[in-house]
Amino acid sequence: MAEGTELTHVDGAGKATMVDVSGKPRVKRTARATCFVRMAPSTIAMVRSNSLKKGDVLATARIAGIMGGKKASELIPLCHNIEIDRVAVDCTVEDDRIVIESLAVCTDKTGIEMEALTAASVAALTIWDMCKAVDKCMSIEGLTLLEKTKEAPRERD
Repeated sequence: MAEGTELTHVDGAGKATMVDVSGKPRVKRTARATCFVRMAPSTIAMVRSNSLKKGDVLATARIAGIMGGKKASELIPLCHNIEIDRVAVDCTVEDDRIVIESLAVCTDKTGIEMEALTAASVAALTIWDMCKAVDKCMSIEGLTLLEKTKEAPRERD
């Protein structure tokens, strides 16, 4: 473990626990995440021409990613159920991959990085599902948090 860090989801007895955020102020928080689905150029061509039998891969992946981000606390056991202000997912088609970038925004007591990571993951899984019939060698790679921000708490009047 890195110096000066400790696990926040483990209590003094080593048991998994949900972090108590009740004393923290509500502030605007953002997170951006990315990953990509590597695939054959022939599959990329089918995505670009919208010729896959399951339909519009990119539109479906964007909607699925947004829906997934909104469900992060239902999928990840110790993830807080926070009030989400925005989830956005963008897909960029390259020669051998589709790059997914997600943005999640909230004004709450804890961060929104799990929602951004979940959004990117679910979008990638959706692309996989829609393309699996024509490409047996796809891979999902590079899931990472690009950025998270937090505004300073506002002074109370």
